[in-house]
Amino acid sequence: MIDARLPLLADGSGKALSDGGRVAVFRPPAQAALPGVPQDKTVIIEGFRPAYDAWTARGYECATAAEGRFSAAVVCLVRSKDESRALIADALAVTDGPVFIDGQKTDGIDSILREVRNRVPVEGPVSKAHGKLFVIPGAAPEQFEDWRAGPALQPGGFWTAPGVFSADAVDPASDLLVRALPDKIGRRIVDLGAGWGYLSAHILTREAVEAVHLVEAGHMALECARHNVTDPRAQFHWADATRWRPQEAVDCVIMNPPFHTSRAADPALGQAFVAAAAGMLGPQGQLWMVANRHLPYEATLGSFFSRVSETGGDHRFKLFHAARPLRKRGR
Repeated sequence: MIDARLPLLADGSGKALSDGGRVAVFRPPAQAALPGVPQDKTVIIEGFRPAYDAWTARGYECATAAEGRFSAAVVCLVRSKDESRALIADALAVTDGPVFIDGQKTDGIDSILREVRNRVPVEGPVSKAHGKLFVIPGAAPEQFEDWRAGPALQPGGFWTAPGVFSADAVDPASDLLVRALPDKIGRRIVDLGAGWGYLSAHILTREAVEAVHLVEAGHMALECARHNVTDPRAQFHWADATRWRPQEAVDCVIMNPPFHTSRAADPALGQAFVAAAAGMLGPQGQLWMVANRHLPYEATLGSFFSRVSETGGDHRFKLFHAARPLRKRGR
């Protein structure tokens, strides 16, 4: 990872990381040590709430977007190539010195390196630990202006942005869940892992609904949701969905939980969503959930709810309805 490669650039441009000016570090792995990057001069740019909280707990200054000027920047590539391009463009726009680009081969570092070289000179790369690090010593931000990206209106009539789940089209699992939801669903609703707001927008077509809480860990996704869900009954929460709790018990939770923490499927994440949902609901509360058919959620649902049924689906997805949580709220 980046910790293995940063020391290899201790000479030359690498010295700019300790020249006394502020350093912006975009989307670093939460466990990274960042050798050679002075903590007291570093601002971590992170929009994923659990990672933001982890860096804050380590004593770092954090922000969801870079503000002001920086003497250097480090960009850690992410899975979405369009989002990685946007991070590079953002870094160049706020940095007066070198911009370091780091990534694993699985994050597309080789193709990003080729694309950058086609525009500006670079230093490096250095290769180690299945990844590469190279430096843009200086470039006019306008040379990468076409890489900048934020919330934008899509042909389907919704707003999304690079890196947001289902950025190009409505997710078929969410669409399946929307069509299965009953008309009477309660007054207070939580959309757990709300993304860009597709489920909430449909819930708010029901007049009896008094409030919908959109809980989303991705800051950019939530900004998109603010464009897509303009009903005054909507309340937006940038938060870790597995830890957030409403001020009072709610009637219903709806969710299409994520199941990746890396490239491999991780059912534990969706299972944590189920546990969180049970803790938010009142005694007669209910959960509506869609999941990929191969993921094992049945036992977890049964351990948190007294009534669980699979209400439909197709060869790709399964729909669950669970009611009457077994755990008291807050446990």
